[in-house]
Amino acid sequence: MEFTEVPVGESGCGPYGVAAGPDGEIWCTEVHHGRVGRLDPGGGYRGFQVGPADAKPTVIITGPDEAMWFTQYQGNRIGRIGPDGAVSGFGVPEANPYGLAIGPDSALWFTAMNTGQIGRITTDGTITAFDLPDPGGFPSLITAGPDGALWFTLNQANAIGRITVEGSLNTFPLPTPGAAPVGIAADRDSLWFVEIGAGQVGRITPEGDITEHPLPDRTARPHAITAAPDGCCYFTEWATGRVGRIDRAGAIDSYALPKPGSEPHGITLALDGTLWTALESGYLAWAKP
Repeated sequence: MEFTEVPVGESGCGPYGVAAGPDGEIWCTEVHHGRVGRLDPGGGYRGFQVGPADAKPTVIITGPDEAMWFTQYQGNRIGRIGPDGAVSGFGVPEANPYGLAIGPDSALWFTAMNTGQIGRITTDGTITAFDLPDPGGFPSLITAGPDGALWFTLNQANAIGRITVEGSLNTFPLPTPGAAPVGIAADRDSLWFVEIGAGQVGRITPEGDITEHPLPDRTARPHAITAAPDGCCYFTEWATGRVGRIDRAGAIDSYALPKPGSEPHGITLALDGTLWTALESGYLAWAKP
């Protein structure tokens, strides 16, 4: 699998999160410039200022209303940008929101790293917060699971968390100490996550059974992960500038990005099956699996 890079934004903008929009466009966050950018199918790129330069927009997704929603980690906001570039948002004071996902209830669920909470926000801005057992657990990324609950990583608590739409919570400690999970994605019957501290990819069933798969290079610092329709998952290797692939049996492959030092973060599959990743070095990269 070979990747092609597309330069985006201004120098130092730091592409971080990436998501496929509803009309074939690719969106990304520019974490260092306080912007969100849109790459059109024809290759044109446009950036939109969504807050102060230090707001640190991070994760971006397509929302239940087909607008793009994103977290502003430093700006303490959940933002929304429409197809016309109109920006709005809702404040979440002191939360440092990071992960973001659509729940089975059609609300947006987010992680609040600083306050140790899981948040729920409706498209009209109604917010509910759920306290986690460990306020210092550093909830990171979040996804809707195959069981109708939301699943999330607890980076500093070294665990995977689960919350129902009613707010019932469970946590599952990881076998490897200091694994520091970050990215998480759901397939048809389980959750896959990456351990940035241990250099492993893990799988957890809805019942809480955990399997861990060491990467060939344990220093790769895997960061984000996305599930493909064929049952495999793709993940970014932040430290090594590569993208990895793992199948359901645990077999792992790794693919180099065009330039060293690219620092891949977010990763997603577009509607046409193209794999996209955001490179903090200033590019979006794509490949056909």
